Amino acid sequence: MEQRRETLPDSLDFTVENVEKALHQLYYDPNIENKNLAQKWLMQAQISSQAWQFSWVLLSADKVPEIQYFGASALHIKISRYWSDIPTDQYDSLKSQLFSQITSFATGSKIVLTRLCVALASLALNMMPDSWPCAVSDMVCMFQENGSNLDGRARCLALLELLTVLPEEIQTIRLPQYRKGQVRNALTQESGPVFPLLLQLLQQRESPSSIKQKVLKCFSSWVQLDIPLTQCENLIQVALVSLQDAELFDTAVEAVVNAISQPDAQRYVNTLLKLIPQVLALQDQLRQAVQNGDMETSHGICRIAVALGENHSRVLLDQVEHWQDFLSLVNMIMFCTGIPGHYPVNETTSSLTLTFWYTLQDDIMSFETEKQAVYLQIYRPVYFQLVDVLLHKAQFPSDEDYSSWSSDEKEQFRIYRVDISDTLMYVYEMLGTELLSNLYDKLGRLLTDTDHPASWQHTEALLYGFQSITETIDVNYSDVIPGLIGLIPRISINNLQLADTVMFTIGALAEWLADHPVMINSVLPLVLHALGNPELSISSVSTLKKICRECKYDLLPYAANIVSVCQDVLMKQIHKTSQCMWLMQALGFLLSTLQVEEILKNLHSLISPYIQQLETLADETPNSSNKMAIIHILGLLSNLFATLDISHHDDDLEGTEVKKQPLVPGPNPVVMVLQQVFQLIQKVLSKWLNDAQVVEAVCAIFEKSVKTLLDDFAPMVPQLCEMLGQMYSTIPQASAIDLTRQMVHIFANEPTHFPPIKALFLLVTSVTLNLFHQGPRDHPDIVDSFMQLLTQALRRKPDLFLSESLDMKAIFHCGILSLKFPEAPTVKACCMFFAELLQRCGDIAPAGQVVHEEGRLLLQTVLEGIGGQASRLLMDQFADILFVLNKHCFSYLSIWIKEVMQQQGFPSSRVTQEQKNTFAQQILRVRVNKRRVKEMVKEFTLICRGLHGTEYAAD
Repeated sequence: MEQRRETLPDSLDFTVENVEKALHQLYYDPNIENKNLAQKWLMQAQISSQAWQFSWVLLSADKVPEIQYFGASALHIKISRYWSDIPTDQYDSLKSQLFSQITSFATGSKIVLTRLCVALASLALNMMPDSWPCAVSDMVCMFQENGSNLDGRARCLALLELLTVLPEEIQTIRLPQYRKGQVRNALTQESGPVFPLLLQLLQQRESPSSIKQKVLKCFSSWVQLDIPLTQCENLIQVALVSLQDAELFDTAVEAVVNAISQPDAQRYVNTLLKLIPQVLALQDQLRQAVQNGDMETSHGICRIAVALGENHSRVLLDQVEHWQDFLSLVNMIMFCTGIPGHYPVNETTSSLTLTFWYTLQDDIMSFETEKQAVYLQIYRPVYFQLVDVLLHKAQFPSDEDYSSWSSDEKEQFRIYRVDISDTLMYVYEMLGTELLSNLYDKLGRLLTDTDHPASWQHTEALLYGFQSITETIDVNYSDVIPGLIGLIPRISINNLQLADTVMFTIGALAEWLADHPVMINSVLPLVLHALGNPELSISSVSTLKKICRECKYDLLPYAANIVSVCQDVLMKQIHKTSQCMWLMQALGFLLSTLQVEEILKNLHSLISPYIQQLETLADETPNSSNKMAIIHILGLLSNLFATLDISHHDDDLEGTEVKKQPLVPGPNPVVMVLQQVFQLIQKVLSKWLNDAQVVEAVCAIFEKSVKTLLDDFAPMVPQLCEMLGQMYSTIPQASAIDLTRQMVHIFANEPTHFPPIKALFLLVTSVTLNLFHQGPRDHPDIVDSFMQLLTQALRRKPDLFLSESLDMKAIFHCGILSLKFPEAPTVKACCMFFAELLQRCGDIAPAGQVVHEEGRLLLQTVLEGIGGQASRLLMDQFADILFVLNKHCFSYLSIWIKEVMQQQGFPSSRVTQEQKNTFAQQILRVRVNKRRVKEMVKEFTLICRGLHGTEYAAD
C-alpha cells in the first residue's frame, strides 16, 4: 500500500497546533520523506518570532515529553542564537519564567528539565557579568528557599543539574572571544558558593547516591574552568574516598581526573604533593580489582595515577625532598603497565600508561647535566624494568587462545604492539647501546638453554624489541648486531608470527648488512626460503626488497639464486599483486649492479613469459578478466624498470660512496627492452585506448622508466612523443598529460629532443583547448594535469609558448575557467600556472600581451573566489596570484583593482566600499612580504563571508 505524502502548513503559520502536528509527523509517520519535511519545518519554527509564544504553551503539564522537549529546545535556540533580539527590559521576566518552569519540571521529565536548565544557563551567560553579576549565587539561593512545594531532594537535583550545565554551556555558546573570556572569568569567580555546597552534599551520610553522583558530575564540569587546585582540594579528597562506592566509582574517577589534569594545576605544588599519598593508598583496591578480573576498577584507578604522573611529572621531579613519593607513584604506574593478562581481551589498562613514560623521559632528559645524572641513576633501572614489562606485554597468547580472538581484537593487539615498539624506540634514547646488549644477552640465554626450551612467544617478543630499535636507530656502532645475526639461524621457527618477526628483523638490519656484507649469507637463505610461503608474503618480500636496495653491490655471488627463486614464486603466483610488484622492484635493484650482458640475459628469462602472455592477450577481445591480466603484466614491467638503473642516479643523488661496476658504453638494457616491446604496447593500446586504467598502466611503464633512466632514455623520446600524441588525440586522458609533463621536465632543454617535445606539447595543448570548448567540467583530472603541464613548461622551457600556433589567449581563458572549478587540487594547479605565467610577462611576449588584455578578468575572478565563491582553504593560492600581480604587473593592478572594486555588491554584498578600498590599498602597498598578503586575503575573505570576528572563523 502506497504511503500518503503529508502536507505541512505554510511556513509562516507557526501555531501551537501546527507545531504539535509536525512533531507527531516527525515521531510517528512511517514515511521518511514526511519525517524530513517535518524536521525542516520544525527547524524553521524554532527560529521564528512565533517561537516565543508557542514554546511556553508546549511546556504545559498536559503535553507529552516529546512536545515539552521541543518547547524547551526552541527557548534555548532563541536565547543562545538570537540574544540580540531580546529587549533588555524582558531579561528579568524571562529569567523568572525559566526558574518557574525548572521548578515545575524538577519532578517531571529529566530530558526536558535538562533542556530548560541549558536555556537558563545560556540566559545567565549572556547577561553576565553586567546585567546579572551574581547569577550563580542567585540560583543557589532561589533553590534553597523553601517557598515552593518541592521536596528537598527534587530541589537539590534541579539545582545540581543547572549548576552542571552552566560551565558546559560556555564551551558552545556563541559569543565573541573577548566576551567569552569575560564570562568565563565571572563564572570562575562565582565558584565560591558552589564548592562548599557540593562538599556538604557529598559528605552528608544521608545524601542518596543519585545526589552524590550528580554532585560529582557537577564538580567535574566546574573544574574544567581552571578553578585553582587549592579550592578543589577537599572535593578531590572526598571524591577519592567515593571510589570505594561502586555506584559512584565511574563519576568519581572522571571528576578526579578532570580536576588534576587542568593545565593550571601544576602551580599548586603543595596540593599535588598531598594528593600523591592519597593516590598511592588506592593500590590495595587496584590489586584486588586485578585479582578479581574487575577491568573497570583497575582501568579507573590507573587513569587517576597516570593523570597525576603525566600532567605533573616535571614539577614533581623538581621536589627533590619528595623523590621517594614520586618514585612510588612511578612504580604504581609500572604495575598498571604490566597488569596481568593480554590486551585487549583480558585487560585494557596498560595502553593508558605509555604516554606517561614518554613524558617522564622527556622531563628527566631536559634537566641540566648534573641534575640529569642524579635522576638517571634513579630512573635508568626503572626504564630497564619497563623494557622487560613491555616485551612481556607484547608477547602473543597461546596459539589456542589467539585463534579464539576476533579479527577486531587481533587488530587492536597489533596496534598495541606498534605502540610498544614506538615506546621502546624512544626509550633507547635514554638507555642507549646497553639496551641492545641487555636484549642480546636475554635472547642468547634463551636460545642456548637446552634444558629449559623457551616458548616461541618469548623469543618472538625479544626479536620484536630488536626490530623496534634497529628499524629507526643507527646501530652501526653496536657490537651486539653480529651476534644477533649469528643467533637468528639458530631460532627454531615453528610459528607464523615468529617467522614474520624474524623476517622483519632481518629487514630492519638491511642497512647494517650493507656495511657488513660478510654476514649476508647468514640470513639471505632464510629470506629466500620464506618467499615460498604465501603466509609470509608481506614480511619476506619487503625484507628481500630492502636487502636488494641496501646491499645491491654485495649480492653478486647470490644474484643467480635470488633471480631463480623470485622467478619461481612469480610463476607459481604465490603472492598477491602488490607483493609481486615489490619483488620486481627488488629484482630491479639487484640487476642494476650486474654487467649489461648479464642484465639482458636475466631480463630475457624473467620477462619473456610475460611478453608472450601479453602477446596472447593483445589478440583477444577485450573483457574484464584479460584487462586485469594486462594491467598486472604492465605493472610488473613498470616496477622492474622503476628500480633498474645501471647509471645509479639514486646513488649520485644521495651522495653515497658506492662500489659501482664500470659502465659499459652502449644502449641501456631497459631502453632495449622497451624498444622491443614498443609495437606490442601499441597493439595493446589500440584495443584498450578508451580504458583509463590500461592507458594509465602503459603510461606508468614509461613514466617510471623516464624518472629512473633520465638522459639514458633519450633514444626513445621521438617514438614515445609520437605514441603519446596519437593516444591523447584519440582519447584525452590525464595520465598521458602527466607523462608529457615528465618528458618536458627532462628533455625540453635538449636541442636534439626539443622538436618532438615541442610538437607533443602543442598537440596536447590544442586537444585540451578543444576539450574546453566542449565543456571540461566532466574532466577535472585532465584540467588539473594540463595546468601542471603548463606550469612545468613555463619553468623548464618558456620558448614553448613562443610558437605562433599556440593560442595564448585561449589558454588564459581556460585558466580563468579552471579557477572556478569546485575541485581544490585543480584550482591549486591553476593558481600555480597563473603565478608562474605572471612572472614571465616580460620574457614571453604573448604572455605579456594576454595579461595586458585579459588581466583585469583574472583579477576579477580571483576576487570573486576570495569574496566567497571559492573554498576558504584555497585563499593562500589566490593570495599568491595577487602577490605576483602586484610584484610584476603593478601599473596594471593599481588601475584594475580600483575599477573592479567600484562594482556594486562585488565581490560580496556583505562588504562595504570603505572595506574594499582599504583592502585594495593594503594589497598595493605590500610588494615583498607574501605572508602579509596571505593574512590580508584571509581577513578580507572572512569579512566577505560574514564570518569576521566569529568563533567559527577562529576555528
